[in-house]
Amino acid sequence: MRVVNAAQMREADRRTIEDIGIPSLVLMENAGRQVVAAMEAMHADLLDRRVGVLCGRGNNGGDGFVVARTLLQRGVDVAVFLIGRVADVRGDARVNLEILGRLGLNVAEVSDSQAWELHFSEFSACTLIVDAIFGTGLNSPVSGLIQSVIADVNASGVPVVSIDLPSGLSADSAEPIGDSIEAGTTVTIAAPKLPLVLPPGETRAGDIVIADIGIPAGVIDSVEGPRVELLTRAAMRELIPPRSADSHKGDYGRVLVVAGSPGKTGAAHLSATAAVRSGAGLVTVATPRSCQAIVAAMAPEYMTEGLHETDDGLDDDAVEQVLDIARDVIAIGPGLGQAPATRDFVVRLVDRATMPLVIDADGLNAFSREPDRLAGREGRDVIITPHAGEMGRLIGMSSDEVQASRLEIARNFAVAHHVYVVLKGHRTIIATPDSKVFINPTGNPGMATGGTGDVLTGMIAAWLAQLLDAEAACKLAVYLHGMAGDLAESEEGEVALTAGDVAGNIGQAVLELTARRKTVDRSTASG
Repeated sequence: MRVVNAAQMREADRRTIEDIGIPSLVLMENAGRQVVAAMEAMHADLLDRRVGVLCGRGNNGGDGFVVARTLLQRGVDVAVFLIGRVADVRGDARVNLEILGRLGLNVAEVSDSQAWELHFSEFSACTLIVDAIFGTGLNSPVSGLIQSVIADVNASGVPVVSIDLPSGLSADSAEPIGDSIEAGTTVTIAAPKLPLVLPPGETRAGDIVIADIGIPAGVIDSVEGPRVELLTRAAMRELIPPRSADSHKGDYGRVLVVAGSPGKTGAAHLSATAAVRSGAGLVTVATPRSCQAIVAAMAPEYMTEGLHETDDGLDDDAVEQVLDIARDVIAIGPGLGQAPATRDFVVRLVDRATMPLVIDADGLNAFSREPDRLAGREGRDVIITPHAGEMGRLIGMSSDEVQASRLEIARNFAVAHHVYVVLKGHRTIIATPDSKVFINPTGNPGMATGGTGDVLTGMIAAWLAQLLDAEAACKLAVYLHGMAGDLAESEEGEVALTAGDVAGNIGQAVLELTARRKTVDRSTASG
């Protein structure tokens, strides 16, 4: 699902009106009615409430006038406040404002602080508020009267439904540009916007409802500019191919997981287990020889290979070992450690490997001194899966600085290094070498625990081995990883959730995504 900025939304509106021929008044009418439909779905007691509709002077305010009229016609007690001067209302918004007048609904004109004080008691009597002050057109912080109104709305404790965006947020930035409405629900028009799907802006938007007002999906999809998409269940379901009845393990890829070191064998196990549970046909763990017996004893479903090592880490011969046994995909890094020889091993392996790579954790740390050597090339996809700290070490920034500009940093690194970047965290971001960005909506805070990243590495490697498409593998693995975490949270809660719980729910996540849960019919079984 496309996520649009302000300019893209304006262009989609223009094309719909001028090229498709749907009048702007129709779009405004549809928007208002969709907001009311969302309100009715959320508030069974809507007829018992007094609804205050706060309208700006522009098209967002026009949507609010339609909401007020529709509520009035359905018997809801409505109060309308125009935050501005009636004389400044133009175009379609003016048409709908005048309709309210002809229906006998008085609109309170709030053009200054004194007027707001005069009408404040009327506002205070409202038990539900519709925020229709600003939409996607805002590009500077609110101040003066608007700032005061927003502060009073937030302090009221009354539920707020915002139209398109909570007033005060900018459609062009996930970072709030100033004070804004703190909505319980946002009914956004046609497509989601950045501050609705990324932190910290999303915390002010509440639940998101996407309103179809008649703008064709093809128009939204074709507007030029940054390509940002929100992963959806329907789109991810289409990525999982059905298995042929006569298939065999060789059809589903061979994954080599290069992972583990003394004290960190669990990372290798989690990553390999996740690869197995994600459908890879064969999984092998290449781990330091001193760790092989421990890793092998953890599970029977994967094979192991002991790598040559010295007191200083993995040695030169280990690179040849890995290249000799690697086939379809190599996952590198979980729990490898940062011994000097091991860091050199990782860099040499990445330089020489010809098959697709998934690089995580200590595999990424090995490039912190020479990040330019971490790059994809024609015919060999490279996927990196850093958290904010690992990303920061690659680009010389703090984790806080990375967190403040996650989308831009991930996209810039992916394009510059020709790699796929999976920047982990709340709303994991996937960036591609051709500048596309995908935002994942699944997952929960319980997944902020050791080992969940190792699980994701194995999942990505497994899907890459099966789909042979790096972008698709990243999207599907990240989405299922979050789903598995959500299923685990429903059983264990956020506090007790472990990485093993996430790995253990991968199969359930696939079944839920594909809706392929089966009931085995044993009625014909022989007695």
